[in-house]
Amino acid sequence: MKSVAILGSTGSIGENTLDVIARHPDRYRVTALGARNNLAKMLAQCVRYQPEFAALTDATACARLRAALAERGLATHVLEGDGALAELAALPQVDVVMAAIVGAAGLHSTLSAARAGKRLLLANKESLVMAGPLLIDAVRQSGATLLPIDSEHNAIFQCLPHDATGVASTGRSRIGVRRILLTASGGPFIDLPRGLLESVTPAQACAHPNWVMGRKISVDSATLMNKGLEYIEACLLFGVRPEQVEVVVHRESIVHSMVEYIDGSVLAQLGSPDMRTPIAHALAWPDRIASGVQFLDLLRIGRLRFEAPDIEQFPCLALAQAAARAGGLRPAILNAANEVAVAAFLEGQLNFARISTVIDAVMNETQSGTLATLDDVLAADAEARAKASAVIANLATSPMATSSVSRRA
Repeated sequence: MKSVAILGSTGSIGENTLDVIARHPDRYRVTALGARNNLAKMLAQCVRYQPEFAALTDATACARLRAALAERGLATHVLEGDGALAELAALPQVDVVMAAIVGAAGLHSTLSAARAGKRLLLANKESLVMAGPLLIDAVRQSGATLLPIDSEHNAIFQCLPHDATGVASTGRSRIGVRRILLTASGGPFIDLPRGLLESVTPAQACAHPNWVMGRKISVDSATLMNKGLEYIEACLLFGVRPEQVEVVVHRESIVHSMVEYIDGSVLAQLGSPDMRTPIAHALAWPDRIASGVQFLDLLRIGRLRFEAPDIEQFPCLALAQAAARAGGLRPAILNAANEVAVAAFLEGQLNFARISTVIDAVMNETQSGTLATLDDVLAADAEARAKASAVIANLATSPMATSSVSRRA
């Protein structure tokens, strides 16, 4: 019986994790649930799973959760504040931590789980993008096991040789590898004429054709920034050079990624586009358990298509690839600018086509440096966020600007 803490339990990854766990009550116990401020979902989850601990970062929501649980006679201990999620991640009675807090907000709790030597199921890609070397070092020093939850990285992991330490191994996973083929669905606007991107609404950007995801990651998928972040993540997770990673558009989202070896072999992982597959894989690894996912019918699917991404249409991908090549603090700067730009778009303050404009401007205006400590990461993150906000304010009163990334890429 493994004890599990789910950070980001009220989001799509968290809910899918609870679904898989509920199918295996003899193997897993929900010990801790954490989220930001979704009181209604957290209360429902606490009533159903009765965890020993729960945490919300919002103090008002925490007070209401405590009162609601007390009314029902439930003994769940409720933690609150910015450090509550990190505290859950390091609980001695927790064996497995699902790190699914979206964005930079998940960094501290993810690092906490790594330092505590947990089996860390990494769904928070931004933590690795921002502070990858620090996270990998923490995993190695503590003896933690790091397993990727992004469908693409989980697919790559399944196609690579590995040992008992997960992806933070000594290099065995790179033996004989020529390149990694990172697949992308292309998002909802792959065939949309470029001029129409200016009129895209948040509702349209969040309507992914294949996957059910949260709003932020859905917008990232629509701009291909999600694939750019995954590009950076792949380099860090698997210890390969940027030139060894190639992004391939695969509209059906059936082949989740591939690994090509120097002997000409290409290994691929296929499956229905359902996050319960990588979640079940990481929970049980190296074993296999049922996930509840619909099995593939390849005869019904008929064909699988692959094509090159259009970086003129989606310059965010090229920006991320440039950040991967530069290394250091550039990925953290990129991530911060993107988070601010996406939030502004979702709030109706920024044109969809200008998301890349904001990121490009911040990357040009922000000096990079060496990533040596967490303070370095946090300082770069704060500076980039401030500059992104200033760029957005300027754009609000300026004519449509065009990103220069495609000319530089």
